[in-house]
Amino acid sequence: MNAVASRSNAAHDAAYAAVVVVPVYNHEHAIGAVAEAVLAHGLPCVLVDDGCNAACAQALREIAAAHPQRVTLLVHARNQGKGGAVMTGLRHAAAAGYTHALQIDADGQHEAADIPRFIAASQAAPQTVINGQPVYDESVPKGRLYARYLTHVWVWINTLSLEIRDSMCGFRIYPLAPTLRLMDSAHIGRRMDFDTEILVRLHWRGLRVRNMATRVRYPADGVSHFKVWLDNVLISRMHARLFFGMLLRSPLLLSRRLGRLLRPSAGGA
Repeated sequence: MNAVASRSNAAHDAAYAAVVVVPVYNHEHAIGAVAEAVLAHGLPCVLVDDGCNAACAQALREIAAAHPQRVTLLVHARNQGKGGAVMTGLRHAAAAGYTHALQIDADGQHEAADIPRFIAASQAAPQTVINGQPVYDESVPKGRLYARYLTHVWVWINTLSLEIRDSMCGFRIYPLAPTLRLMDSAHIGRRMDFDTEILVRLHWRGLRVRNMATRVRYPADGVSHFKVWLDNVLISRMHARLFFGMLLRSPLLLSRRLGRLLRPSAGGA
């Protein structure tokens, strides 16, 4: 792993310090615009080169060189998958003193203009995961859109809750302290299963999830790294693993859900 640049003081105050983490794998045509859109909001940025090809690696080096005080570039010698890249970025962010990390994809599908809105929501509830709930335009592949609903149902089963509206959107903010405690103590999928699994496991540990609508386009550079057979197998295995984990935790999850349902009425009595 190679750190090319360091961090900025942007988005820092006494209690809240946010950084953006971008996992990158061969999105050389889109990452420049994504990085510029992120930096336009005054946030420091961690780019994770997840074993990229030569063209993308060069594009990332140029971005880091152009913004030496605001961009950190971390390099995986070999591809570790989206989850592996995000976890590398989150660990670096925590070690650098940040309290929160906003994850955004490198292909330009997410609406960077929503970053201030997500940050404001996270600052107002710093122990809550701020989770993107996609609003799609006509560019979304219909097969992938419909397939997402199967994962939604499994997530609702595996959390015994409807709190997580969409677990597959890679635009979200993590409170770093509880997220790293989870990463240090549980196996989490390192590829396309990561986004869903980490949200479910954070929910199991009692973190609240706030869903915020955000526009999603598919994708700016026409490149998707979703491997239909491999990633669907990984996601299916993840759902099965989480299901048995839910069964073990079901008394706690049901008790917590009942407590949350009763709390508002108790508070108003």
